[in-house]
Amino acid sequence: MFLIAGPCVIESEAHALGLAAELARRARARNLRLIFKASYDKANRSSVRGFRGPGLAEGLRVLAEVKRQHGLEILTDVHQVSEVAAAAEVADVLQIPAFLCRQTDLIQAAARTGRIVNIKKGQFMAPWDMKGAVEKARAARPEVAVWLTERGSSFGYNNLVVDMRSLAVLRDFGAPVIFDVTHSLQLPGAAGDKSGGTPQFIEVLARAGAAAGVDGLFLETHEDPPQALSDGANALPLARLDGLLDQVLAVEGALARFKPLRA
Repeated sequence: MFLIAGPCVIESEAHALGLAAELARRARARNLRLIFKASYDKANRSSVRGFRGPGLAEGLRVLAEVKRQHGLEILTDVHQVSEVAAAAEVADVLQIPAFLCRQTDLIQAAARTGRIVNIKKGQFMAPWDMKGAVEKARAARPEVAVWLTERGSSFGYNNLVVDMRSLAVLRDFGAPVIFDVTHSLQLPGAAGDKSGGTPQFIEVLARAGAAAGVDGLFLETHEDPPQALSDGANALPLARLDGLLDQVLAVEGALARFKPLRA
């Protein structure tokens, strides 16, 4: 199992570099593959007043510096076809946001770069409907590496739930499956001009995902979530990361003693 982790958005170069160093130290101590995640632009904020990030050029410069200083793989999300080529010069994984998982041109532009394409399942999508997203990527570049990420499904107003069966359904499409724990605990738009969250359940869902045999865990983390400039309401406090990693790796280790659950 590998880890995708970082802040929701690049807040500053110093913050990204400092958090990346902390994450890298924890991952290397556990021989755990780490992919650093941060967005250069969050185009889907609840409010026009929400912090969006430094933008494409400056954000990619910061991510390139994270890669140079800490030797980490990089994941960032792309919102428009015009961003894809530049993002692919820095990022090892191009992420298609959940709201855009049906956008054929965006998926195919990302696939053509040869980078790994991580497609988040839309909150409005049944897991079996993600087969079409995978086929779009492979039609553009048959050998492309596609990952699928579960991030919860809309359940009434301002709430998400996770159907653990979807993790097995997504794997049927021949793609590694990632479980985005922290976004699954988001309460979209529930705090007026921003989203709320229930971060007290992060460890519960992370252990459940590990028990389901996911290939990777996705966690947004911050040293002081109440002060985070985006999605702090559902971010994992950095101080809780060590305990969470030890728990999920223990679950994975226990599973390894039995017949593998992964296809």
